[in-house]
Amino acid sequence: MFDASQAKRRTGPRGSYDLPLLLALIGLASIGVVMVTSSSISVADSEHLGAFFFLKRHLVFLGLGLIAAGMAMRTELKLLEKYAFQLMLLAFAILLAVFVPHLGMRINGARRWLNLLVTTFQPVEAVKLILVVYIASYLVRHRESVETRFLGLIKPIAVAGIIVLLLLAQPDFGSATLVIAVTIAMVWLGGARPIFLFLMGLPLMPLLYVAATGESYRIRRLTSFMDPWKDPFNDGFQLTQSLMAIGRGEWTGVGLGSSVLKLSYLPEAHTDFIFAVIGEELGLVGIVVVISLFAVAVGRGLYLGLKGVEIGQRFAGYIAFGASLMLAMQAIVSVGVNLGALPTKGLTLPLISYGGSSMVLTCAMVGVLLRATFEINRAIDARQMATRMPALKVAEAEVAVKPREAVAA
Repeated sequence: MFDASQAKRRTGPRGSYDLPLLLALIGLASIGVVMVTSSSISVADSEHLGAFFFLKRHLVFLGLGLIAAGMAMRTELKLLEKYAFQLMLLAFAILLAVFVPHLGMRINGARRWLNLLVTTFQPVEAVKLILVVYIASYLVRHRESVETRFLGLIKPIAVAGIIVLLLLAQPDFGSATLVIAVTIAMVWLGGARPIFLFLMGLPLMPLLYVAATGESYRIRRLTSFMDPWKDPFNDGFQLTQSLMAIGRGEWTGVGLGSSVLKLSYLPEAHTDFIFAVIGEELGLVGIVVVISLFAVAVGRGLYLGLKGVEIGQRFAGYIAFGASLMLAMQAIVSVGVNLGALPTKGLTLPLISYGGSSMVLTCAMVGVLLRATFEINRAIDARQMATRMPALKVAEAEVAVKPREAVAA
């Protein structure tokens, strides 16, 4: 029965964060803490850093990430929408900053980091979130143009193209591919015609081909990915070690902490190849759990994004699309590399792998995603309250009439 007194106490629509999404994200972060601990102990010991050196740093990064996520969850999306253009200018600035002497750092032949004296920072992690915000803002402001005109796609594709060129100059081919994929997917979900996207993407194909084959080490990565056992002790070393680790895990794994391949055999066991350690120690069961958690998180994000677009909360909906796609595609690439389905890329497994910039900015991104679900649910609640208003007025009228009837009696 409709309770008018309870309805009166509700002064406005109440938003709520999506619980399945939140639980899936917490589950991934928790698995990350356990697996970073397990996969990094031998590396830390061999480098005389202390067994829990990487765990302690991971917990610091996770703590900073939780603060960033909490701030994002409390920030109205309209503020991000308002300053989307300025944020994109900031993205270009920090990508260019890596080429500034003494400010940009070269590690393993790539200039992808900024030297902040007390720590390092990888700008592309912030650029991923900024790109999602900018494209979402553009799709809201130019909805009709994107849906009906070829020229409506030029600006977002051009912005993504500039980012890709700056990433290839570093070089960071993995992140460049990720930027292209998420941009095209967001624009398509924003209503762009597939034929327009195909025509717009044609000029990018030669660029990607040149980028992929322009350096000898990239060609070796492609060839070793297709047949890693041809040269298992050189170009195919990383992938063969990863495949052996996953193969050893079988159904239930060799046991938490019992991985052999992490003992200086598997390179980057706590970062790029942490999924292989999960496969070895937790087996197929652990792999299924991790992939299922990603599927729940991404699925809920895309579902609520569709809900947001349907009810007119387009910016929140597009943010949900973009953040979910960025999370999904990076996870797919990381898992694909570990399984030998994709060429080796320097991409971490979101919320699980060790990494300062990656962890903090991924947490910020999921915080923005959760904020989008909050605002979408708040809008849904407002609609439901609006449909209940006639019933509320009838109930209030009945409550007002009953005392007069009692007096008359």
